[in-house]
Amino acid sequence: MSQGALVKRQFGHRARLVLSPAGVRAADGQAHAARTMWNLLHAWWRMMPKEERTLANADAAIRQARQDIDFLAVLPAQAAQAVLKTYFQAWKNCWEGRANAPDFKGRFRTVMSVDIPQGRDLNITRVHRRWGMATIPKVGRVRFRWTKDLPVGKRAGVENRITGARLIKDVLGWHIAFRVQTLEAEPDPHQGPDVGIDAGVTVPIALSDGETYEHGEWLTGKEQARLLHLEQRAAQRKRHRKPGEPTSRRLHHTYDQIAGMRAKAKRRALDWQHKTTTAIARTYGTVVVEALTIMNMVKSARGTIEAPGKNVAQKSGLNRSIHKEAWGRTVTMLAYKTARMGGTVVEIPAPGTSRRCSACGFTTPGSRESQAVFVCKNPDCGWSGNADHNAARNVLHLYRMGLALIPAAGRAVVRRAKRVKPAAAR
Repeated sequence: MSQGALVKRQFGHRARLVLSPAGVRAADGQAHAARTMWNLLHAWWRMMPKEERTLANADAAIRQARQDIDFLAVLPAQAAQAVLKTYFQAWKNCWEGRANAPDFKGRFRTVMSVDIPQGRDLNITRVHRRWGMATIPKVGRVRFRWTKDLPVGKRAGVENRITGARLIKDVLGWHIAFRVQTLEAEPDPHQGPDVGIDAGVTVPIALSDGETYEHGEWLTGKEQARLLHLEQRAAQRKRHRKPGEPTSRRLHHTYDQIAGMRAKAKRRALDWQHKTTTAIARTYGTVVVEALTIMNMVKSARGTIEAPGKNVAQKSGLNRSIHKEAWGRTVTMLAYKTARMGGTVVEIPAPGTSRRCSACGFTTPGSRESQAVFVCKNPDCGWSGNADHNAARNVLHLYRMGLALIPAAGRAVVRRAKRVKPAAAR
């Protein structure tokens, strides 16, 4: 790290909360109120004329809603303002081509969360080597697991401070994610070599220098059998439930067990991704990846009644495998880690990288004989090798030829063309 220029950086730190039963009920109520506030805002947005969709009118609408609807009052006023700002930012991201249009949030498919915009409201103190205390609005003083030094007390200042937090609930319970702003030294440019990366399903990450990063199944054989048994039990109990009958506690318990198994697999996947991306960021100065449109890659092949699709089951299995690999999350991790180490992540066009020969540069039909074998059919070449390494070498070659799409200095985003803005959004 250079000792010269200093730059402001923001990062998040997540810690486990220890809430009493009353605190859990209060946090749950705030999260449901925040989700309801979002849905009310979305309904208001769709109802109002375009010229009246302003921040001031929306603010007046949510203030009136908090007076008319009793249970919305459990949500702190600043958290309600955070919902409003997030909703308007979602439309801005849509208009600028970074995301799809916002929609209603369902009760079961939405992550329960509450925002705390002001860091000073937390009043964080460290009471033990392993525990800290924070003030949650309308919940009270709660303990959280202290696993990383935070800029509080004498460590805090104008440049190093906690700017806010967010309460998030998952299968393990409630957590608090702190937003930390700190002043760090500008890193020296990374002197490591350039490398191209090919992302796949059979080989998750293949590098242009011949290195590969692979992993096994996220759940063991016994855990997979247990998950299948739980899913079959849930389906059976749901099948015997009468229409309109409330979900039994047994079925709720089975759903919780299924969520716990899937969360365990996700934590293992995140651990592997963090370790792998850290190793790549430390080794290489420029990391070149493909600009994959993942949402298009995982579209269903079902088709329509007039034109039914083919190999629907096989395509569904491929889509699940792509979702499990979470390529977009891997690129995001690489982007911010390489930036903190003085490197960069660059995206290049994806089409043709797996069919082109990296030795002669020709794209000859039939060269990729299988998933793992590439044999160039060009009579003047005949090069053969691993197909994933060949694609990674092509990715690096396109970057050196100046075909980079997005030089990312901290975040890599696949942008959509501006012509796809929804006409009814504005």
